[in-house]
Amino acid sequence: MLQGPYGGLERDRPLIRLHFRSFVVATVLLPLSGLVVCLLISLFYHFEEATYTHCQVSNYLPSISSAISRVPERYIWRSCIGLHSAPRYLVSVAYFNFYRGRFAKRLLELLLGGLALVCSLAENTGLLLLTYVSSTETYTVHKNGFIVFIASSLLHMLITCRLWQVIKRHCVNSEEVTSCQWKIHLFLLNISCCLAAAYFFRRHNKFCERGVYTLFAFFEYLVVFSNMAFHMTAFWDFSSKEIIVATPPEDKRF
Repeated sequence: MLQGPYGGLERDRPLIRLHFRSFVVATVLLPLSGLVVCLLISLFYHFEEATYTHCQVSNYLPSISSAISRVPERYIWRSCIGLHSAPRYLVSVAYFNFYRGRFAKRLLELLLGGLALVCSLAENTGLLLLTYVSSTETYTVHKNGFIVFIASSLLHMLITCRLWQVIKRHCVNSEEVTSCQWKIHLFLLNISCCLAAAYFFRRHNKFCERGVYTLFAFFEYLVVFSNMAFHMTAFWDFSSKEIIVATPPEDKRF
């Protein structure tokens, strides 16, 4: 064994040790802060362009697609989403391993855990696609990315709520009960806002009424914020966990 500054206890210490709660909060704050900044810049500096629609009626809020399609909003949003995407993939795998441990002898829940992983990966990939290909660049690609994001997001939430209802019936941990309740409430809020946004979007395109597109934009914000809040429930799910980068035990001998 090496002695001195490069051996012994110093070498065995973790290189990185981060509480999972801090990791989750930082991951969610990246897109949240990026979106808020983009919306504020669009409202104060690009109001006319950001709120313009083909109907040419009064509109007071930009859609998210419009708010992230200009400079510097485009680069702010892309930077935040790019930085948060790798941790999101890691959290998806963490949940899959968590479900495998919890449902080792329950085939249906194991299959749902695998499907939840696929949906979570698709959701994050769809978000990356619609982020890096804006609606003003290639609308079809942006639209398909949005569809993948919304569809996989809703399915992921539904499956997650189902799995956590099973966990809730067999757990005594108050944090897991709280997490399950918040997941269900946020899923119901998210799907309600999706339906409301779809209704106002269709109504705007059909009748071109004043202010209707603003209502669509408002509910679109709520869809995204409730989605972020749903992912924030990992704050309770992994409250006692840590992310550690360390030397494997088998590599500590020479």
